Amino acid sequence: MQLNTITNQTIALAGVAQAAALVQQLATKGSCDSLALETSIASILKIDSDSVIDVYGSLSGLSLGLTQLNTQMTGYKIVNPEQARYSASLIFLENQLSEHKNLLKIIQTGVIKAQSQSEHFGLLHENVFANLSEIYQNTVSTLQPRIMINGEQNYLSRTEVASKIRACLLAGIRSAILWRQCGGTRWKFLFYRKKIQAEVHALLKKI
Repeated sequence: MQLNTITNQTIALAGVAQAAALVQQLATKGSCDSLALETSIASILKIDSDSVIDVYGSLSGLSLGLTQLNTQMTGYKIVNPEQARYSASLIFLENQLSEHKNLLKIIQTGVIKAQSQSEHFGLLHENVFANLSEIYQNTVSTLQPRIMINGEQNYLSRTEVASKIRACLLAGIRSAILWRQCGGTRWKFLFYRKKIQAEVHALLKKI
């Protein structure tokens, strides 16, 4: 399987964008797109996959991410600065995380536990979110700069919402890992912007 293609890079970027969108929805509304949430959380638990799209199950599950990525890339003005900041931070932190083998080992162990939990309780059970949240706190959250989430305090202070937000951030890290594995770099995003945008349009037509 050839990973380094513009299609795979775009799918991985959509995964990052989807995680950022879910974080923003949860922080500002206390709830989020259920299909997108299920897809993003499932992607964390998909350690071995036959293809990049298989990590997300299907393109339809990435509809939110592709739509948000398309919106952000249209024109030169950043439509949603908050989402853009979350996405950029996730890619930056994943780059740091790749150099910390001890943290990657903690994530791997935690994800295996989450796989077992999801089989027993169901993918979107509070125990699964609590575990994924703890993984994020013990690993990515120890790196600098930490991602500061803006939203409504009455939602952010709820344990179940905070757990979902951290789980979604971990899903964003998963997609950022995939972006790098597929040959994605900051320079590629800048210089291949039009190609990526054209690929986003092509993928959206397939949904």
